[in-house]
Amino acid sequence: MTIIQELKDAHVVIVGMGLMGASLGYDLRGHCRRVTGVVRRPEAVAETEASGCVDDATLDAAAAAAMADIVVLATPVRTILRQIAELGPLMKPGAVLLDMGSTKTEICQAMAVLPAGVQPVGGHPMCGKEVAGLRAAEPGLYRDCIFVLCPLQRTSPAALALARQMVDFIHARALQLEPARHDRLVAAISHLPYLNAAALVWHVMAVAENDPVVWDVAASGFRDSSRVAASDVRMLLDILLTNREAVLDAVDDFLGRLTELRDILAREDEEDLSERLLSVAQARRDWGKRRRRSINLD
Repeated sequence: MTIIQELKDAHVVIVGMGLMGASLGYDLRGHCRRVTGVVRRPEAVAETEASGCVDDATLDAAAAAAMADIVVLATPVRTILRQIAELGPLMKPGAVLLDMGSTKTEICQAMAVLPAGVQPVGGHPMCGKEVAGLRAAEPGLYRDCIFVLCPLQRTSPAALALARQMVDFIHARALQLEPARHDRLVAAISHLPYLNAAALVWHVMAVAENDPVVWDVAASGFRDSSRVAASDVRMLLDILLTNREAVLDAVDDFLGRLTELRDILAREDEEDLSERLLSVAQARRDWGKRRRRSINLD
């Protein structure tokens, strides 16, 4: 079993040429032996090749996976689960299978039963946009983002090193986590905020039924708080349903804290309310400083 040692020598196949897959292609093309994009629609072959994010594009995922040194699954989570079972057994011994799904427990469980020669690494780049698709893709999307890697017990050091090499090359920052820990953390900082934003917009929709001027007075606070509510619904459904328990735990804790703030406000306890909100404001400022400091250090 031979694992490619250098990214520049690898034939990389990216399955799914939307925002994440095509952006990865932009960064890798010209720096690997070959970058192939797998698409679903016949008309997308020419469009993907014309974009410049790959060397070639194909509809034949099976044939592409069989030739690849690295296969990257850049599709919605439940599609990734199906593709692991379909494409993994076709890959050559020593080839690395990396996914970019937003939840990791179910994906890593599916990877665990792949043929022995296939080298699986769970992955999740912590970046993106509210818009999806090839036209939204851009070079440099991954720069300075955290790229979580979840190797399995069966993952060889050489395979993990190759995955890390790719993360380093696109100027992301690798962070190794256990799948369950990853899912618990992203439920708090990504999946809960989406549901919160959706509930906020739903609330404003109800207000607008009686007074549609609410949309006219909405400004930056509403814009920033509701931004992620415009995200791709299909993608978010996959995320929420494959991380259901962690998301439900996060929602329950969040509702408890929101109820506590409501109760403090209801009893007009200004001192207690001020103390809680000042503590929250300081934590948010500290996070901002920590993030800026970590980026500057890189």
